[in-house]
Amino acid sequence: MQPLRNYLKDQMILYVFVSVLFVVGVVFGSLMVNALSLDQQQELGRYLGHFFSTVDQGGVSGESAFWDTAMGHVKWIAIIWILGLSVVGLPFILVLDFLKGVLVGFTVGYFVGQYSWKGLLFALVSVAPQNIIVIPGIIISSVAAIGFSLYMLRNRVLTQRRGQIKQPFVSYSALTLTMAVAMVGIALFEAWVSPVMMRWVAPMLLESVAMVRI
Repeated sequence: MQPLRNYLKDQMILYVFVSVLFVVGVVFGSLMVNALSLDQQQELGRYLGHFFSTVDQGGVSGESAFWDTAMGHVKWIAIIWILGLSVVGLPFILVLDFLKGVLVGFTVGYFVGQYSWKGLLFALVSVAPQNIIVIPGIIISSVAAIGFSLYMLRNRVLTQRRGQIKQPFVSYSALTLTMAVAMVGIALFEAWVSPVMMRWVAPMLLESVAMVRI
C-alpha cells in the first residue's frame, strides 16, 4: 500500500491535469452538438433510428460486438503506450485524452439534446456503465505514459545521463498491460450486458424518432 500511496502522491499533479483536460473535452464535445447543421442532425437522426431499431429487435451480435469493442479499447491503450515511449509523443497523449472527452461529451450531449430525458436514460445505460472503467483506465494509462516520457526527457535528453531504463519500462508496460486487460473485461460487459439494458430503453426512443419524422 505504501508504494501505491507514494506513486499517487508523486503523480497527483498529472492526474489532476489529465482529468481536467478530459473534462474540458467533455464540455467542448457537448457544445459541438449545437454547431451541427440541420442536414447533419437529420443524418444522425436516421442513423440512430436504424440503430435503435436494430437494438430493439435484438440484432446486435454479442461475439462480433465484443471483438470490435475490445480491439477499439485495446488499440487506444496501445497507442498511448507507444506515444509514451518517446518525448515527442507526449503532446499527442494529451490530444487523445481531450478527444476522448469530446467523444463522450458529444454522444451524451446529442442524446440529451435530441431526446430529452429519454436520451439521458439511454446514455445512462449505453454510455455511462462502461465508461466508469474505460475513462479511469485511459487516464491511468495516460499518466503512466506521460510519467515515463518525462523520465526519458529528464534522464536521457536534458541531463544526458544513462540512468536505469529497464525497471521504469517494465513497470510502465505492466501497468499498461493491466489497463488493457481491464478494457477487455469491460468489452465483455458492453457486448452482452449493455445491449440488454439498451433494449429496455430503445422502444421509447423509437417513438421519439417516429414523432420527429412526422
